[in-house]
Amino acid sequence: MSNQPPQPNYLFTETQDWFSFNIDRWRSLFPRVSTPKPRVLEIGSWEGRSAVFLLTELCKDGGDIVCVDHFDLMSTAAGQERHRRLTHNLALTGKPFRVLGQFSVPALMTLLTEEMSAGQPGFDWVYVDGSHEADDTFLDGELAWRLARMGAVLIFDDYHWDKEPEESIHHPKRGIDAFLALHKGDYELISSAADNQVVIQKMVQMRIGFLVAEKESKEGLEGALGYRVNVALTIDADYAIAAATAIRSAASHTKGGITFYVVNWDLPEDIKQKLRLSLPEGVDVTIVFVNLSPSDVSALPSGPTWGKIAMIPQLPVERVLYLDADVLVRGDLRELWDTDLQGNPIAAAVDIGFPMGHDTARGPYFNAGVLLMDLASIRARIGELNATATALKAAKMLDQDALNAHFAGAWLPLSLRWNAQGLGTYATCRTPERDTLPMDEMADPKIVHFTGELHPDMAAVISPFVQPYSGKPWGYAGAPGHPFGGEWWEICEQTAWRGWHASKDFRELQVRKTEEAAQAGVAALKQKIAEASQY
Repeated sequence: MSNQPPQPNYLFTETQDWFSFNIDRWRSLFPRVSTPKPRVLEIGSWEGRSAVFLLTELCKDGGDIVCVDHFDLMSTAAGQERHRRLTHNLALTGKPFRVLGQFSVPALMTLLTEEMSAGQPGFDWVYVDGSHEADDTFLDGELAWRLARMGAVLIFDDYHWDKEPEESIHHPKRGIDAFLALHKGDYELISSAADNQVVIQKMVQMRIGFLVAEKESKEGLEGALGYRVNVALTIDADYAIAAATAIRSAASHTKGGITFYVVNWDLPEDIKQKLRLSLPEGVDVTIVFVNLSPSDVSALPSGPTWGKIAMIPQLPVERVLYLDADVLVRGDLRELWDTDLQGNPIAAAVDIGFPMGHDTARGPYFNAGVLLMDLASIRARIGELNATATALKAAKMLDQDALNAHFAGAWLPLSLRWNAQGLGTYATCRTPERDTLPMDEMADPKIVHFTGELHPDMAAVISPFVQPYSGKPWGYAGAPGHPFGGEWWEICEQTAWRGWHASKDFRELQVRKTEEAAQAGVAALKQKIAEASQY
């Protein structure tokens, strides 16, 4: 007698086995599903051969399946029989299942509505084998994509179906190709062009993309409305590595969509590509390069220093969060983005170095490295701002002085956790003005700002009054003593500049810039002695 357990009495029509030859291929895909209890969605189930296989093998240790099939809306004997066989076969597996006897679009809309409030929404395995019309296949794929979790395996059947010409609107291939083109870059293509099934793995987060009234929530509504965080940086080639690190850190910590506007002056294409390659996978992030021409900045002093003013008329948005490239983001920028400006054109944090300004311009003074900007309001007085910038083109702090002069009394103070400056260096030096600031806000900052020169001169490096000196991690002198310098390099290693810290090129830059600083320092010393000898 056989010791094999009796096989369940499945009801399958032997002449309608369109699945079994896929079994080995599907088993090879199972390791891609990491969850111990996979959720499966199947569009087009017929009598349930593939559904039974998935329940008994992929879901053998837990999981469930939702089967979508219209069964002729139970209006025919054939449809009723298919429904009877499917539910009979699924019940024999002993696994959880659900059958939606509808056309795919209303069924998928039902699932999308339900998943909006599910504790762990989405599916780990999706099989699309419904209508063979190209537009139906595309729509099934798009709605199922919105139900698929990050990492989900999606399978489209009948890519080389032989009952209609492949270029026909009545063939699924056109719909599958359109779906793949739409989501290019958001999945890994596993199958080959010759395969009859197109297999992909989703590489981005699940996004349902809409809400219904009874499922409304603040967070969900913002995502459904597509409101993105707009972030602007102004850079040249020397600050590209910093921009990559800033962008990477911001994208990694911020929920929802972000668009980065990288304002630049003829940035080389290879650097632009490296910035694109620095984005983390699986997040909703885009980069737009805004190239400024001489005519765009004709009303301003020349040079990238004035970029945060020059960008104001050029950005295609009305609200933006400006970040200096030399920042490290450690918190969700959406929290800052949602700040109520209370009628002010900008929000900014006080400057740690000069809380009440400097020289003769005394009064509350902000650091311009992090600015939440109401561009619509600012543009109404852009002529005045440009005139102020021109008048102060030789000011000690350049654009920062111009912005403080223009927005005096009209800026909203931000917590120092959104612009933590001078950490490990001058922020620890007590002054009467600094003692009035809530310095404890910088203990666990959301944005770290590496203030100081990229390549500081000799006087700044050896000054006994501020030690450790301030600098930037990727500069020749580094940022010694900075509590977040190591974290900056960790994020940098995740960008297209990975390996730069230990590279020969970086060591050579350090040597060259050190020598240049030394030569300039000696020259300055000799000049001072020469000037003193005249007295």
